[in-house]
Amino acid sequence: MTYAIIEIGGKQIKVFEGEPIWTEKLNNEVSEAIVLDKVLAFYDGKKLHIGKPYLDNVKVEATVEKQGRAKKIVILRTKQKSNWKRKQGHRQPYTRLMINKIVA
Repeated sequence: MTYAIIEIGGKQIKVFEGEPIWTEKLNNEVSEAIVLDKVLAFYDGKKLHIGKPYLDNVKVEATVEKQGRAKKIVILRTKQKSNWKRKQGHRQPYTRLMINKIVA
């Protein structure tokens, strides 16, 4: 089973062919094909190839499946004995990518 470790959105993610990944929001349209070329490592089933820092001859082809926002998280802060309360919510935007092919 081949896999690659890519850098996207400031994070390193291990990707397999045919599996989806969730990343930070990318400015791409839904069903648009993108090529991810920041490949840190690649395993071909026999040997692990490691880049310094990236591998030049390996690319990952993916398709944007969905743009969305995660569930809301609620931040509630209080201070004792002073009746001070603050409530804040946050929804993190994300992009779901389907990994089509790892090209070596």
